[in-house]
Amino acid sequence: MSSTTNTNTAAANHTLAAKWDATRQQTRRVWALSKPYFSSEHRWQARGLLLAIVALNLGLVYMNVLFNDWNKLFYDSLQDKNAAVFWQQLGRFSYLAFAFIVIAVYKFYLTQLLEIRWRAWMTTHYLQRWLKDQAFYRFELTRFQAGNSAEGTQGSSNPDNPDQRIQEDIGQFTSYTLSLSMGLLNSVVTLGSFVGILWTLSGGFSFHFQGSEYVISGFMVWMALLYSLVGSVLTHYIGRPQIALNFQQQKVEADFRHRMVRVREYSESIALDRGEAVEHGQLDLRFGRVLNNYLALITAQKRLIWFTSFFGQAAVVFPFLVAAPRFFSGAIQLGELMQISSAFGQVQGALSWFVDSYSSLASWRATTDRLTGFEGAFQTLKPIAPAAVAPADVAVRSSDLGLALPTGAVLLAHTALQVNAGDRVLLTGPSGSGKSTLFRALAGIWPYASGSLERGEQTMFLPQRPYFPDGPLRDALAYPQAASSYPDEALQQALQDAMLAPLIDQLDRVDAWSQKLSGGEQQRLAFARVLLKQPQWVFADEATSALDEATETTLYQRLSALVAQRKGALVSIAHRPGVAAFHQRHWVLEPQAAGSEARFTLAEKPA
Repeated sequence: MSSTTNTNTAAANHTLAAKWDATRQQTRRVWALSKPYFSSEHRWQARGLLLAIVALNLGLVYMNVLFNDWNKLFYDSLQDKNAAVFWQQLGRFSYLAFAFIVIAVYKFYLTQLLEIRWRAWMTTHYLQRWLKDQAFYRFELTRFQAGNSAEGTQGSSNPDNPDQRIQEDIGQFTSYTLSLSMGLLNSVVTLGSFVGILWTLSGGFSFHFQGSEYVISGFMVWMALLYSLVGSVLTHYIGRPQIALNFQQQKVEADFRHRMVRVREYSESIALDRGEAVEHGQLDLRFGRVLNNYLALITAQKRLIWFTSFFGQAAVVFPFLVAAPRFFSGAIQLGELMQISSAFGQVQGALSWFVDSYSSLASWRATTDRLTGFEGAFQTLKPIAPAAVAPADVAVRSSDLGLALPTGAVLLAHTALQVNAGDRVLLTGPSGSGKSTLFRALAGIWPYASGSLERGEQTMFLPQRPYFPDGPLRDALAYPQAASSYPDEALQQALQDAMLAPLIDQLDRVDAWSQKLSGGEQQRLAFARVLLKQPQWVFADEATSALDEATETTLYQRLSALVAQRKGALVSIAHRPGVAAFHQRHWVLEPQAAGSEARFTLAEKPA
């Protein structure tokens, strides 16, 4: 029996230690997310607003103390039928209520002001980090590498739906953090303010046991403590499944929204493939996950509401049940009974903050975990070494270049390459050999590259599928520079040279150009960008794959003329003989035998 008792005690101690450690970790996570704003360039505004909100919360607690005192005087006047005191206390109530309203309004306003400013700063902060050094691109590269079980979990380097974390989670974090922290502050101060009042009013409770009389001083205080302690423990055990369910709900909602955005972005391709049924099935699958998790969440919330509703209603009559014998015996008057009830309600409410806030705490915990995981992903994100500036007559130069996939598979190893002014280089190789990946490495956006890299200034890369922002055509053409940097004549000439004459008079037309234009038109618009910006070095990755041969030839002639005029170089990935005719050097990615250090090697062949 002694051994069993020791084992149970050790297990209980271990559980308590684990819970305490989890609480400390949660506190550190919240502090790590909160500290940057309150230490930022806006720290004095933020701290001033926070101090004002704390002062207003303390003011509300003080008003509640005054209302508690008013309860006794007002209800005693009713019991004594004292009209003079009755009207006097009604007058006092009017200015107490006015002061309470003013404090409550400004507490709400300043809290919302701090919340939106905090959210704005955090959103800007995370947007900068997400967009800096192509972090958004690297997140997508590694998103699914850890497997479905790890995706989106706390501390994972593969955060799901970064857009949702920035747009939604930050707002929820600032809102919950302020409301819960101020609620906890109110509870602590309220407890300190009313526990003495309740102790004095409750008197002693006496009872006999085995022939001896015992008196418990401050009986109502102890009853409030016991009532709230039991409620808090039961609330935790009934409501704790909500933490994981809230975390999962945010994830599945974001997954469902992301799939719908994908349908909108690829609407033409899906329509051409008659893929509506597949997409409908995928959307139904994701929405089914939303519904299933939400049903589980509301079931968990229903269980908690059953308990908290009973707990709250019982708290209304509980102080009357305990204090009623003293009232009926004449020991206290009606006013004092009402004051006891009010003070008990304040103390019990303060002690029951955990019970009342549990659902919000569960949502806050889930939001904090998602933001902490997002923050941790930035810390573990594989860095990209910046490319050095190449000499004026070199487009790109690399020595001991290594290239790998996110899975760790090595594509190239110990590769040296150089492109000089005047070169026209064609890169070919089998499908999947890493041609586009090599271009990404040369562009400086591939995180799984090693070795030294030098790249010339005034370089442009032409992807097979270019990006165009929604908005005026002039913005899509000048992207990422501002359209105001170029005169209309230059924009129109670029469109003319790229064989897009029908668009010349549509510079101010607003549209979704990635969907409005055909694949060939999009590739021609990308060429128009190059012709507009006049770079010295151009890298084209299957940039004419959607064009007919005549248009392809014309555009390559103009591209070659541009780099010749700029004394630059051209590097292309292509397979058509028409494109090969514009290049005098030929790089080939050749497969290596199984067991080799890398899957491919880069060889130069006669053009």
